[in-house]
Amino acid sequence: MEVKFDRKDSVTLYKFKKLIRELESKEGRGTELISIYIPPGKPISDVIGYLRQEYSTAANIKSKTTRKNVQDAIESAIQRLKLFNRAGPTGLIVFSGAVPQNGPGKEKIEVYHIIPPEPIDIFLYRCDSKFYLDPLKDLLKEKDVYGVIVIDNEEAAVAVIKGRRIVEMKKFTSGVPGKHRAGGQSSRRFERLREMSLNEYYKRVGDHANQILLQYPELKGIILGGPGPTKEIFAEGDYLHYTFKDKIHAVDTSYSGEEGVREAIQKARDFLKEVRMIEEQEMVRRFMSEIASENPAVVYGEKEVLQALKSRTVEILLVSEDLERVYIEVKCGNCGEKYSYMLDESELTSKVPEILSKQCSRCGAQSLQLADQKSMVDFWIEEGERAQARVELVSSSHEEGEILKKAFGGVAGLLKGH
Repeated sequence: MEVKFDRKDSVTLYKFKKLIRELESKEGRGTELISIYIPPGKPISDVIGYLRQEYSTAANIKSKTTRKNVQDAIESAIQRLKLFNRAGPTGLIVFSGAVPQNGPGKEKIEVYHIIPPEPIDIFLYRCDSKFYLDPLKDLLKEKDVYGVIVIDNEEAAVAVIKGRRIVEMKKFTSGVPGKHRAGGQSSRRFERLREMSLNEYYKRVGDHANQILLQYPELKGIILGGPGPTKEIFAEGDYLHYTFKDKIHAVDTSYSGEEGVREAIQKARDFLKEVRMIEEQEMVRRFMSEIASENPAVVYGEKEVLQALKSRTVEILLVSEDLERVYIEVKCGNCGEKYSYMLDESELTSKVPEILSKQCSRCGAQSLQLADQKSMVDFWIEEGERAQARVELVSSSHEEGEILKKAFGGVAGLLKGH
């Protein structure tokens, strides 16, 4: 199996994560699974030479079965590597191993090679009972990380956007009195005390913001929002860490606090154009806007979307990536007639036996068997790709994604020609 990974493509990212979960689930008998990480530009002949030495060393393994499985895995890795002259600009990762199928002695050699999304800086050979996936998981970490600070003289909020999710949010209230002084205090004294309180409040927000944002060395920028001039005063003071000075992008918002964070993200759309969350929100908004138009060029509902895909009228297929539904296909063992069902995951244990106990409507035989089962996310990806639609997976961790999942069943299509 070959996997190429494009971080900006939601479907290949989903498939890549799914592959990692699949590789994680595999376990060899003893140390029979091999992981090879090859850095960019390294001659494959050097790696094959290294593996030949490991093949010879494996001859010393006492267990005949383990020895055979390890040597078979090494030989399979060598044959796969012969497809390449040298590792590409990001390197190459190969997994090969004897994976148990149905009990001891029934292992099957499985081989995968992966083109990593970014250069790997190590040459590594490891033989273990599990594939070594840590360096691969590190490459998957979201790289688009932004801070958001919204502030006025009454409240503030600090948030972190990582990829498509708001992963941290901290809110503050100032406790600073308004501009009208308490009775009996002189105007000058009141203003001085108020300025001192504001300065302490800005310091408190700045200290917490620094504490949160410095945890993210990959931070690309900071959106600073809020109504009025408070954000400028905050930005010009020494409240934020000096390394953040060149990363600030200021926007005007009507609100502060948590609502202000969401508004600031929208106002900073151009600044955040690389962030996946914004792309998803815009696609769902486009869908919602079309629904409200006089001649909506959209489709939703499982049957309606499937029909539109079969007629190849869908331009963009929106699918909730955490859709908790399953597609099953049932086949008659007597006449071969097929039936398909879309079920909630929670219905599987009760509905499947009920379906299998029915008679075939074509031949009347009671010989229905489960032929296929897959998540509805995988089903929609396959159907979308077959219909040559652009498939976009949408997280439900933001408001628009939640609407797509809960109000529209997690699947919708934007039609061609609009």
